[in-house]
Amino acid sequence: MIDSSMRQLTFVRANHLEWREVATPKIGNGGQAIVKPLAVTRCDLDLYIANGIVPMKDDPFAFGHEIAGEVVAVGEGVSGFKPGDRVIVPFQINCGTCKNCQLGFTNGCTSVPPFSAYGLAQSSGTDWGGGLSDYVLVPYADAMLVNVPNAVPLTIAAAISDNASDGYRTVAEPLARRPGEEVLIVGGFAQSVGLFSVQAAVALGAARVVYTDFDKDRLAKAKSFGAEVQELNYAADMPVKDQFPIVVDTSNIRDGLIYALKSTAACGFCTSVSAPGRTIDNVPLAQMYMKGITFDISRVHARNEIEKVLNCACHGKIQHQEVISTHVPFSQAQDVMTDPDIKIVFEAD
Repeated sequence: MIDSSMRQLTFVRANHLEWREVATPKIGNGGQAIVKPLAVTRCDLDLYIANGIVPMKDDPFAFGHEIAGEVVAVGEGVSGFKPGDRVIVPFQINCGTCKNCQLGFTNGCTSVPPFSAYGLAQSSGTDWGGGLSDYVLVPYADAMLVNVPNAVPLTIAAAISDNASDGYRTVAEPLARRPGEEVLIVGGFAQSVGLFSVQAAVALGAARVVYTDFDKDRLAKAKSFGAEVQELNYAADMPVKDQFPIVVDTSNIRDGLIYALKSTAACGFCTSVSAPGRTIDNVPLAQMYMKGITFDISRVHARNEIEKVLNCACHGKIQHQEVISTHVPFSQAQDVMTDPDIKIVFEAD
């Protein structure tokens, strides 16, 4: 029996989140499901929304979007899931049937408003609910949900909903095109994504993985994962020592992105997981053109990556739990959301 009301962690304004009593979502058509979140990891973006570095309007919305949990109810048209199933809920809403979804571009589903996601209502103008709630409604259950094998703890599965898959995709496709190449990961404020990228690059057979950052804790973790590490404070016109065929920018700093672009070798690939400001001066376009590099700046197509990343977790190829630094019960989420830990996982009380 699902109660008619539930608790929901709500973003009120910067540095102010609170638990509120709200109506429990209900199944509205045969293709929907309700999931009880049991583990929710803090996305790197959540930290900066919570502490005000990424500004939001004072317009309350449900918080949290890296979700793993248990199915508690399904519509009559759902064929792939049943109550009791352990599942990952991708953070982006996608229908599975539109042209973009069929092509694997699940971050651009055309059946819902652009940028639709859990815990990020102000991006799309639609509140889809948040992971730090007693229940979430999954509007396209068969298309979105992914079963979690018993071998994978839900605390790990939650991160695969977004950041772990984001880190994986930054190196997986480039290394598939150019196996065994050297990889540079420019670390920074997308802090767990950069470390997940390191893990994926090592697991996928990169000949050499170099990780740069200004944070000693992240440098130490990257080194423990098998990367060569270099402590760097990114600055305009800083010298570039080496050129890499595969480069990942997770700095979320203008000078970090420029350093990544300048460090990309001729005919190489550079992927950025964030946009450090709406516009950036001094992007080395002429140099990029002459070298012929491919630059990708985009959000992850989460649903398209999840099963590949989950397979790595199942077979022990990637130890995602080593990135998670802190375990906290749901009831304390509002108190620690702005703590500077690398990766927090919230577990249902």
